[in-house]
Amino acid sequence: MDEGVGRVDEGVGRAGGTDGRVGGTGDRPQLTLATFNVHGGVDGWGRPFDVVAECAALDADVLVLQESWAPTGGGLSTAATVGDHLGYDVIEEGMARGRLFSPNPAANHRWGPRPRYAHIAFRLDDPRRSRRNFDRLHPHFTTGSWGMAMLTRIPVSDVVVMPLGQLKRDPSRRLAIACTVSVGGEALTVVGTHMSHLLQRSPVQFRELRSFLPDPGGSAVALTGDMNLWGPPLAALFPGWRRAVRGRTWPSFRPHSQLDHVLVTPSVSVIDARIAERSGSDHLPVRVSLGVGLLSTA
Repeated sequence: MDEGVGRVDEGVGRAGGTDGRVGGTGDRPQLTLATFNVHGGVDGWGRPFDVVAECAALDADVLVLQESWAPTGGGLSTAATVGDHLGYDVIEEGMARGRLFSPNPAANHRWGPRPRYAHIAFRLDDPRRSRRNFDRLHPHFTTGSWGMAMLTRIPVSDVVVMPLGQLKRDPSRRLAIACTVSVGGEALTVVGTHMSHLLQRSPVQFRELRSFLPDPGGSAVALTGDMNLWGPPLAALFPGWRRAVRGRTWPSFRPHSQLDHVLVTPSVSVIDARIAERSGSDHLPVRVSLGVGLLSTA
């Protein structure tokens, strides 16, 4: 964890604030924004963890969730379950089909098996690749869709889904979800995303995303999500923006890299920035408090 970055409280916070007012103290209205890759609501062995409690602890006005799992044939998705319990409105988009495997009977105290732990919990369908041997070893699963969502407990407007296409090596299409909120009477655009990996040529999609976004010099915008990219190259792809939080977010059990980010334009101030100490997912959640036109203190 980089010096100066706070921690999200371990206890479960309340998800209040559903009266539509952005929080703040005195004359400093602010928006609390969080991003959390929930890994389908399971650990690396496929064991469920309490996603609702971890999201409640973030206590965010706008919450962006990646890797939300929606079972085939009905039933609430991970994001919809969080929204139902905590009183959020949910804007959700599926990005790929996949399989969520039953918990591995060999599970132990570790977050997941080694190596290639993530492939035990779920995998995305890719018609371009055959995985018959893998499927024979893991016959117990449920099918569903894998996607991302933006959850809000305050009024929003101008909701837009930005298609970013599908790269050749990526089994998932990619997209961003944007909305506009009011912070002290000033408009703030919030954009949430989940990008491809660098080895899948994600800079192509970052350039596409940047083409959708306004000039950073003239608008108040916050871009957040699992970028699957480290901070310095991400900053190079978004000149004129700055990183609102710095700290290690992945893997959660022994973090060494920051993949989960919040970028803001110059007219957005960072009042507070925190990274959770632990998570049932393989990513640590990130939470920031933002203002528009205020002096940054984080």
